[in-house]
Amino acid sequence: MEKIWLKSYPPGIPAEIDPTRYSSVAELLEEAFREHRAKPAFVCMGKEISYGELDTLSSKLGAWFQSKGMARGARIAIMMPNVLQYPIAIAAILRAGYVVVNVNPLYTPRELEHQLKDSGAEAIILLENFAVTLQAVVRNTSVKHVVVAAMGDLMGVKGALVNFVVRRVKKMVPAWSLPGHVKFNAAIAEGGRQSFKPVKQGPDDVAFLQYTGGTTGVAKGATLLHRNLIANVLQSEIWLDPVRANRNDIDQFITVVALPLYHVFALTVCGLLTIRTGGLGVLIPNPRDIPGMIKSLQGYPITTIPAVNTLYNALLNSPDFHKLDFSKLIAANGGGMAVQEAVAKRWYEHTHTPIIEGYGLSETSPCVTCNPVTVTEYSGTIGLPLPSTEISIRDDEGNEVQLGQPGEICIRGPQVMAGYWNRPDETAKVMTPDGFFKSGDVGLMNEGGFVKIVDRKKDMILVSGFNVYPNEIEDVVAKLPGVFEVAAVGVPDQHSGEAVKLFVVKKDPALTDADIFAYCKQQLTGYKRPKIVEFRTELPKSNVGKILRRELRDGRA
Repeated sequence: MEKIWLKSYPPGIPAEIDPTRYSSVAELLEEAFREHRAKPAFVCMGKEISYGELDTLSSKLGAWFQSKGMARGARIAIMMPNVLQYPIAIAAILRAGYVVVNVNPLYTPRELEHQLKDSGAEAIILLENFAVTLQAVVRNTSVKHVVVAAMGDLMGVKGALVNFVVRRVKKMVPAWSLPGHVKFNAAIAEGGRQSFKPVKQGPDDVAFLQYTGGTTGVAKGATLLHRNLIANVLQSEIWLDPVRANRNDIDQFITVVALPLYHVFALTVCGLLTIRTGGLGVLIPNPRDIPGMIKSLQGYPITTIPAVNTLYNALLNSPDFHKLDFSKLIAANGGGMAVQEAVAKRWYEHTHTPIIEGYGLSETSPCVTCNPVTVTEYSGTIGLPLPSTEISIRDDEGNEVQLGQPGEICIRGPQVMAGYWNRPDETAKVMTPDGFFKSGDVGLMNEGGFVKIVDRKKDMILVSGFNVYPNEIEDVVAKLPGVFEVAAVGVPDQHSGEAVKLFVVKKDPALTDADIFAYCKQQLTGYKRPKIVEFRTELPKSNVGKILRRELRDGRA
């Protein structure tokens, strides 16, 4: 396909990036540590750590892991919200030659157990608030080393007070017991007495296992290599150049890190890109607490804010929104879910900076397309393919469709994963013979090369930027005694874009929606839980007996 999108690139943006610039993510990190030693790298709840401290702390933690005798390439899970320990853990694991497995801290024991077993993780770093979840399943996994962090770990004298409030006043830490665990600060201290051995890694070594439902709903690890992440960081950086260049009034770019770092969008755009450019990341542990978030951001002239539509909307509706300093805002990136026109317009009115909508997936590290940072109007598109990225819109037979016609969005570029972890059969389903990744999203490309999503091939539900797979929800609910049949679909939701709705045929007439909600609360993390239950006497089915979710979703059945 002719790269028609290149003619729509803003001036100065090259068609290609050089993905061989670094041999590994560790090399990229270490360059930033050398060049920006004295600058603050991350701040959380008022406590800053510099690039020099990030270097020192991560090499100590890396040495601690190495002292445990884990082989190069061993998987280490991180289960934390956005706290200072997170970037330290990522840098430690990658520099010591291991692989990061990002875990949603709000997972239920069932969800956590699957991910730890599937990845074969041998160690985990987690915040004590979530230790009770690990306690329930750790004996069924390969995890031998457990590092437990507390909110106040790196805050010095203030830390004791923070921990007291978190544990005793707010009661956010359920009682837990993990025999043999090591506290985060103890691991750092012990690692400081060991010698850290830098590990030379190559572009084809695995850096992250990023779990996603793929097309089936069983969480699979997208195997992201060092070169995948490096490419996407460089692609994202170059894309921002038109608004970053010539800003001599900005000493240090300040990024709001409100999206959770275990999510691939935040990992690349808020975490690695911030470090690569010597920026300051303001970590927000709980983005649902909008007043708390605004308080944390006050006093910082924010330059970039990557967020999802629901977060932009919540900020705009906060009475304290005016307290934030957007005078130096250069980019607001929207991803994870569709940005609504009404939200985009209000944001532009208030900040005079547009929300730049983009698109990506866990399998693509994640950024694939993005609107030019120079636009001012809402377009409803997901933008242009990034440098070195090709998009091909194809029909079910794998043929390219005509311009302006809908088809499956297929992606080729240096950011595309190596495959699904230990699942060659699943990898084969999503890769074309000529090396394109099949996204499962239906879109079209206009004559300017802009891509618009029109539908999803799969029945995936998108809740506040998180993928929810009907299969997983149905499998869980079907195990509830009293349920005969169940179908899960996405329905429009003003707050989260879509919400999960269940259609249930009862086996036990006494079953209520309250029973189903209570059961789902135990089995599923918050964003996956159904908001609505509708009981039916039967569900629509195809002639082979497959439940027709689309008919339920469209209200035709």
